[in-house]
Amino acid sequence: MARVLIVDDSQADLKFLEAALLPGRHTVTAVSDPAEVEAAALRERPELVMIDVVMPGRSGYDVARALKRLPELADLKVIFVSSKGNDSDVKWGLRQGAVDYVVKPYTPEQVLGIVSRHVS
Repeated sequence: MARVLIVDDSQADLKFLEAALLPGRHTVTAVSDPAEVEAAALRERPELVMIDVVMPGRSGYDVARALKRLPELADLKVIFVSSKGNDSDVKWGLRQGAVDYVVKPYTPEQVLGIVSRHVS
């Protein structure tokens, strides 16, 4: 059971991810505005953050880099979630410091399995 922050501009995707994580008894905080992520992460102190890559105003890559610059969150595990799934997209996401990269569409079982692999 872990504290997980999910970041996506799509309410449907946020609800899907939250529902997928509930069987694992994870505590989930959802943020739809990428400008609010740092404040939410500092407040909630998640062990892992799942970030959509394509969002208006600020990409998931920008969000992840901003989180990692905060000393309190430097060890935060990042998983990118995106419909952009070619090899170069995945490699770029991992080069940005992500521990994993999930390509949409995904199943609840895939999401729960990936999160469970990265949290204790």
